[in-house]
Amino acid sequence: MKESLDFIYKEQKELSHFGGIAALLGWDQMTYMPQKGSGERAEQLSMISRLAHERVISDEFYNHLKKLDELSNTLTEKDRIIVTKLKEDVEKARKVPSAFVEKMSKTTSLAYTAWEEAREKNKFSLFAPHLEKIIELEKQYCDYIKLPGHPYNSLLDDYEEGMTVDILRKEFGALRPQLVEILKKITTSAVYQKQQPVKMKLGVDQQKELCSILLKQMKLPADRSRLDVSTHPFTTTMADDDVRITTNYEREGLLSSFFSTVHEAGHALYELGLLKGEYKNTVISDAPSLGIHESQSRLWENMIARSKPFWTYFAPMFNKIAPDICKGMNKEVWYHAVNQVRPSFIRVEADELTYCLHVILRFELELDLIEEKITVAELPQCWNEKITDFLGITPKTDTEGVLQDMHWSGGDFGYFPTYAIGTIYASQLFKQFLKEHTTMRKKISQGNFTAILNWLSEHVYQYGRLMTADEIIKKTCGEGLNSKVFVTYLKEKYYLLYEV
Repeated sequence: MKESLDFIYKEQKELSHFGGIAALLGWDQMTYMPQKGSGERAEQLSMISRLAHERVISDEFYNHLKKLDELSNTLTEKDRIIVTKLKEDVEKARKVPSAFVEKMSKTTSLAYTAWEEAREKNKFSLFAPHLEKIIELEKQYCDYIKLPGHPYNSLLDDYEEGMTVDILRKEFGALRPQLVEILKKITTSAVYQKQQPVKMKLGVDQQKELCSILLKQMKLPADRSRLDVSTHPFTTTMADDDVRITTNYEREGLLSSFFSTVHEAGHALYELGLLKGEYKNTVISDAPSLGIHESQSRLWENMIARSKPFWTYFAPMFNKIAPDICKGMNKEVWYHAVNQVRPSFIRVEADELTYCLHVILRFELELDLIEEKITVAELPQCWNEKITDFLGITPKTDTEGVLQDMHWSGGDFGYFPTYAIGTIYASQLFKQFLKEHTTMRKKISQGNFTAILNWLSEHVYQYGRLMTADEIIKKTCGEGLNSKVFVTYLKEKYYLLYEV
């Protein structure tokens, strides 16, 4: 038994290193790699993916796990938990051939480069052939995994364990009309009709300084993280003490880099705070779902950074760093400015109210593609029709429409729904946090976020994969996924702002 335990712990540690290597290569590709390096980088990433997958699905690894599983009643609680979860993951991975994993990695690496070019040139046809290949591979993957119900369940489960198409169709089906109704009430209000967009463009150096202050206040440790620039902001983890986040200082939209930095820092804090100790370099020291992961970034970005107390502290900072640009911008003006409802084309720049409509749009299109109700060639038109229906606006270009996200180039079908799931979870967690910390708004107004960090560590970070996302939310909030909490939060905040 000791031999088997030693083997699985050694394998998990080395697989963790493989993941870190792949993350580093991917981070470099999206930040500093020369454009012509994409071909060999694709080969490097596909090789790492194949080697790691072969280790996961090896007979030797699986035989050790089966042996330990048969002796589970003699294992310590820690070992039993790890063996059970690891065996589930390995059995799922063994359904997928290594050749497929390598092919998917190479296909998506090349697709990312094509997506960047297509986005820059506003030419969907440059990306379309790559997306067609990816969708065919996604369908193959569904055939390998074969979870019960809709084929898309096999994609969704990789990001949100236990979630199904049926659950999301019901939840999103209820949420979408309520969001559209709230949006209609706001856009027909007198306040909305009179509002003017706040147009300001801070210099890159000013944006960098403000983001630096922000990260310091959020207590993101500088010796365990770094902030860089990429086309699309993201967070990635190389090791327990090496988490990288990116932002973009050139994007349009009020304080785009500032809010994307808040968002990614929320992810980074979760990564750095995840369960370690005796579970370090094991399958348990990871997020149980991307929905939980997203709840951490959305809570910081929206519930904290778009709150009035937050701007009580940060308004003077902005006025000090950019006095000419921010002249006359007190906390009240800032609070209204960063919470303006204004339907927009770009998901990452969407306001808090309309954001989930962007996500639901992508979920519906992914289902249509997997079900072969639409073709890739029809995707731009279908995208434009849906966003017109949802938000009442129509993209003029594919760059501000179907080409705006990098996710499909990475083969991340099933990923988008977790953004809405995480947003709903965030509202539930924040509601519970405020219930337990009635003076927190005052502390936020002083730039003190210690209590929220400690609370998240206790109620979310510490569990890793010891519990599922649903179990964590039920334990902390007393109920599972509930979009009604999110809708109530939106109404209380935005009806007051727009005097509805």
